[in-house]
Amino acid sequence: MTGAAGRIGRGVLDVLARESVAATALVLEDPGDLAADRVVVGDAGSPEVAARAVEGADAVVHLAAIPTPMADPPEVVFGTNTMATFAVLDAAGRAGVRRAVIASSQAAWGTAFAQRELHPVYLPVDVDTPDQAADPYALSKRTDELTADMMARRHGMSVVALRYPFVGGMDERLRARADEVARDPGLGARNLWAYLETRDAAEAAWLALAHRADGAQVVYVAAPDTLVPMPTAELLRRYHPDVPLRRPVEGYEVPIDLGPAERLLGFRARHLVVGTP
Repeated sequence: MTGAAGRIGRGVLDVLARESVAATALVLEDPGDLAADRVVVGDAGSPEVAARAVEGADAVVHLAAIPTPMADPPEVVFGTNTMATFAVLDAAGRAGVRRAVIASSQAAWGTAFAQRELHPVYLPVDVDTPDQAADPYALSKRTDELTADMMARRHGMSVVALRYPFVGGMDERLRARADEVARDPGLGARNLWAYLETRDAAEAAWLALAHRADGAQVVYVAAPDTLVPMPTAELLRRYHPDVPLRRPVEGYEVPIDLGPAERLLGFRARHLVVGTP
């Protein structure tokens, strides 16, 4: 597993320990407290390091990435993220690994970090919604998904790309984010007020590892409700007034199609923000 020292990575290590599955962690620096059977230190974007990390693996979870386009030059964000995904999946395929999960992002649809205001083409968003990447992070994640598609064909792999939303522990940063967005719902409009608690994010990765279908799949995962104690229809009228609705949204439902996550992976988030109706 790459990115094992991150918040989702540590959560996945906990799940693997729960399931008595041995894990190799690939990290840039060893923090010394990872619940892994083996730790490989190095850059996931290095083919040599990636090959060393996947030795003996049955499956790969690739989480390592620069998580936003805000702190690094655009070419570094795009190049680092895409090279790591290419190197890890190619090394896995060459080593005979036939199951992989990668962390994509809901930012891949393009609105989250765009320099100008963008809106989804329609709502609820689903895997067929046209992407509007306008920043290097969104482009890197869309490219990662295309890389997964290619590697699935090249190596006969099953690859699931999970489009994660804002992820955090309940007491780590999720409640604080919920309070912030409740005070100003406009802060969550670009992300459609979506979230996922860290334990659920890790569980989604574990369930995706069990997905056996050939080829690559892109799957949205999120909590079924939004971060805002305001009916979703009202939020959409206020912040996305000209976007057509393909079906009604009920109550506090997040305006993202989560059906495939449940049908394909058996995933439904269990840890919801306290106080959200």
